[in-house]
Amino acid sequence: MGRRKIPDLYRAPFPLYTVHVHPETGLVITAGGGGASKTGIKNGVHFLSLELNGGQHSATLLHSHDTDTRATMNMAIGGGVMAAGQDGNCSLMRFQQRPLKDGRKAEAKGAGGDSEQAAPRRRGGRRQAGGGGDEAETRDETPQMSVETVGEVCSDRSPTDALQKVVRFSADLKLLVTGGADGHVRVWEYPALKEKLDFKAHDGEIEDLDISPDNKVVTVGRDFACCVWSNDQLVVGLRWHDNLPHIADKMYRYQACRFAKVEDQTDALRLYTVQIPHKRDRRPPPCYLTKWDGRNFLPLLTKTCSTEVISCLAVSDSGTFLGLGTVTGSVSIYIAFSLQSLYYVQEAHGIVVTDLAFLPESPQCRAILGNNEAAMLSVAVDSRCKMHVLPNRRSFPMWLVLLLCAVMVVAVVLLLQHAFPGFI
Repeated sequence: MGRRKIPDLYRAPFPLYTVHVHPETGLVITAGGGGASKTGIKNGVHFLSLELNGGQHSATLLHSHDTDTRATMNMAIGGGVMAAGQDGNCSLMRFQQRPLKDGRKAEAKGAGGDSEQAAPRRRGGRRQAGGGGDEAETRDETPQMSVETVGEVCSDRSPTDALQKVVRFSADLKLLVTGGADGHVRVWEYPALKEKLDFKAHDGEIEDLDISPDNKVVTVGRDFACCVWSNDQLVVGLRWHDNLPHIADKMYRYQACRFAKVEDQTDALRLYTVQIPHKRDRRPPPCYLTKWDGRNFLPLLTKTCSTEVISCLAVSDSGTFLGLGTVTGSVSIYIAFSLQSLYYVQEAHGIVVTDLAFLPESPQCRAILGNNEAAMLSVAVDSRCKMHVLPNRRSFPMWLVLLLCAVMVVAVVLLLQHAFPGFI
């Protein structure tokens, strides 16, 4: 716990802003870049193959997709399609792995694509490249990726510095929801990309949003508000500090929100929100985590979580764990039920953590998980992607618990018989 060195899983040639794991394939998709400024820093989406060897995770670059002058700041995955927030637009890209035929030789550097795509650099090995000699004859068994743009919508209409802040697919993949710097929520029919709703949700930027299984949308704005919407109608504005009299209005603002399942309760739903101080003090006040009933939106539990300002929030598929990243680069994992800390690494990254993603609980990802209860990826502006694992917590088998109980009962009976002859 505390300050310790977490090795890099992968290091990109540009700042990283978002990361996801594709449940069906186990592919790690991470993206970022330098934006439109001519600094020489590229913009791209990297597709990584994740493996577990000898208890250690490693990542291999499969494909680098150039996004020209636009950095991908946020994204969502729906099936085999990625919705990427690039400036004021949402670009939809379909991706697919294409295994090479046996016997196909590695293409020479620069043939049929850019050098990065034809010859990805692998961790722990040399860059495969053509150009003569034995290397040109090396068989390339690596599955390649095809990436094609299938649509694009204008998701933020700010007159200057338009920026999509967040995007989500609905659970049934029939809707795409975006939030922008202009404070508007826009709902699009998917895959037709026909605009269904456009409404002003906040005064100022939308910081985060999420969509429930029944298509209620929760939005977090920089205007101190967290709102629940049914279509474009306000259902309720959340108030997390009503039972905390020492916290005044506008002392804190909401930073992030996520819906989550409840383990072993199929009909239950939870909403988690993060509250951070509005102003920075020399002695920083703590941030707060709040758990809400996801059906009636009543607060269930609020706890302090860190004096480091929280920058991002993630929830595991089962709803068992919460992940938090901070502006100072620290990463932590909490138990969702009790909001207690399980894992903490101070300054795992050198600068703000921009996104987190738990490994999905799909068959493809369970093999990668290994003998761990959970694993979470973090990315940051320092261009690094890191893996954080929770080893299985030790527990006694049920048969051993029952055996110990039986032994204790027999011991008590024998003790009473010895102390009080004729007890039985």
